[in-house]
Amino acid sequence: MDYDMVVIGSGPSGRRAAVQSAKLGKSVLVVDRGRRLGGVSVHTGTIPSKTLRETVLNLSGWRERGFYGRGYRVKQDISISDLVDRLHKTLDHEVEVLQHQFMRNTVRSARAAVKFLTPNKVSLTADNGDYSEVGFANALIAVGTRPHRPADVPFDKKRVFDSDEMLELHHLPRTLTVIGAGVIGVEYATIFSALDVPVTLVEPRNTILDFIDREIVDDFIHQMRDRGMTIRLGSTVKEIASKPDHAEVTLADGRTIRSEMVLYAAGRTGNVASLGLDLVGIEADARGRIKVDPHTFQTSVSNIYASGDVIGFPSLASTSMEQGRVAACHAFGVNLPPPPESFPYGIYAVPEISTVGLSEEQVRESGAAYEVGLARFRETSRGHIMGVSSGFLKLLFSVETRRLLGAHIVGEGATELIHIGQAVINLGGTVDFFVNNTFNYPTLAEAYKIAGLDAWNRMGQG
Repeated sequence: MDYDMVVIGSGPSGRRAAVQSAKLGKSVLVVDRGRRLGGVSVHTGTIPSKTLRETVLNLSGWRERGFYGRGYRVKQDISISDLVDRLHKTLDHEVEVLQHQFMRNTVRSARAAVKFLTPNKVSLTADNGDYSEVGFANALIAVGTRPHRPADVPFDKKRVFDSDEMLELHHLPRTLTVIGAGVIGVEYATIFSALDVPVTLVEPRNTILDFIDREIVDDFIHQMRDRGMTIRLGSTVKEIASKPDHAEVTLADGRTIRSEMVLYAAGRTGNVASLGLDLVGIEADARGRIKVDPHTFQTSVSNIYASGDVIGFPSLASTSMEQGRVAACHAFGVNLPPPPESFPYGIYAVPEISTVGLSEEQVRESGAAYEVGLARFRETSRGHIMGVSSGFLKLLFSVETRRLLGAHIVGEGATELIHIGQAVINLGGTVDFFVNNTFNYPTLAEAYKIAGLDAWNRMGQG
């Protein structure tokens, strides 16, 4: 059978492209080789790690420790089953919603391994060996990524794990070493730290999260160290060894870190090896990433698109969804307005970090005059009520136009609060919006008013 659109992968990007294509009246087939629909995002990535984080914060009483002290816990003995029970319920619900969404929009799905045969035909091979060929007018590669697993790292699911395997732990580690301080590394490191597991975070570079405003990152590192995490920046790993009763990480400077478990979270690789890209002339780089036109998401073959993590940065579920929708619209000749330049980043660590627009470093590099407004959550009444003692909001304004250039948050609710900053930036709002508008009281969102006034007091009236 031939389809208007064949989507390979059912994660955020593939799912959004499939539904958008169906809404345009097109015939759609989604193929995924996983046991269930949902892709990496639902089963090993975004949803599981965020569910794990929420469960940990609830059961550990982390959010109430500002009032009741660091020794406070809602549940004294938290087991791995406490964490996994909620995880399975969430994942079941996500898959159910996705299946219903496909059914409602008459999107067909198949479980099979896919291989390109020509620019208009793929083969499907099911687990039981059943083989079929399907023709298509357009295809979208949305296969996502998997953890990078170097040959010299002794992954054994007992002492040394990758980030996918962290969801299959049999018990909570007494001590944990996390190698790689990218987004995934810092999320897992801080989640386990919130469970009072002693954590060592190792990163070969001297800085972390380089795409985030430095002041936010500095505060984040301070908060991690303040609660007892060990952070080793500029430390290259020489060797990882799995011993009978512990794991041993040897650094290039000769130091050794012993812990019960090691999480290796240094990078990810695109799931493209079995797709037969060479048969249609599409190239992937050493990390399995596919190059695309940044506006249309077309690969070097015009009717084959790629989107989501497999095309690289920013590798966010939110941007992947939009990429899938844009690719589907382009494939079927629907003209979309150019997207706003600014979209938010969310890092679901403990504490959360979220950012939109320009960082202070970027504004400074541009040479434009700017002013900064700061608001600490402990200055808000809602912060007092919640027992929030740390975290802040930082706003950057142009002195010349008074417009908001960037909003950056570290602390409770950061990923929700950032959308106010996003709206003001993309609608061309100024410092006066924050000063002249009334915010609900008491709320953490009131920090926008405080930060706006902070900048306005130095900028004066326009």
